Amino acid sequence: MRLENKAAIITGASSGMGAAIAQLFAKEGASVVAIARRKERLQNLIDRINADGGKAVAVAGDVTIEADVRNAVKTAVQQFGRLDIVVNNAGLLDRFVPVAELDDDLWNAVLDVNLTGPMRMFRAAIPEMEKTGGGSFVTIASVGGLHGCRAGPAYTASKHGVIGLAKNVAYMYTGKGIRSNIIAPGGVKTEIGAGQQANEAGAAICMTGMCVNPRMGEADEIASVALFLASDEASFVNGAIVVADAGWTAY
Repeated sequence: MRLENKAAIITGASSGMGAAIAQLFAKEGASVVAIARRKERLQNLIDRINADGGKAVAVAGDVTIEADVRNAVKTAVQQFGRLDIVVNNAGLLDRFVPVAELDDDLWNAVLDVNLTGPMRMFRAAIPEMEKTGGGSFVTIASVGGLHGCRAGPAYTASKHGVIGLAKNVAYMYTGKGIRSNIIAPGGVKTEIGAGQQANEAGAAICMTGMCVNPRMGEADEIASVALFLASDEASFVNGAIVVADAGWTAY
């Protein structure tokens, strides 16, 4: 019960890493506010958590909408009396479209979810964490935020940006008892690319490095890293990037 008596918000929680993190956090004692756009799938997650003896509520919402972000924070405080943890997990791929073919709509959509969404959550959550003496942010970035071509330019730029944002928060708010850490996963089995038509030429270039990827990860493996960073066990860890990729970037 490493998160007992703590309240947590998980974004992008209806599937993949978000769902795995929400379930593990609830199992470890956290009261969870799960936010995602797919209301039915989100409610299925909440039902599973509650059936297993956990405590969770669903907030149908979009991190690109300021009112939805603030509603998630408000729900945590109203339902559970506090906010201790936020996991910025919601993400959007860019279909590997090369920059010369990239339009403003795709660029803006990816950055709005992957970079501006976490900024909105930091902005809304920090005042509530300050009221209780601190808190912990875990931001799901990517090894694409550490290298140049693990995805297309929009996704790559957004993940480089969100790493910088999360590290900035870490130092600027450490005096308030607030920690901010980053997970940079390698390839993980999720639905993030489902239903998207990839740019064939761009994907062929970006996927070249997959031949040296030791293996794909499971969502539960990322959830375990998030649990450590969110918990008091990581009290001295702040502004860190934890790469979880089975050694892919060690090559």
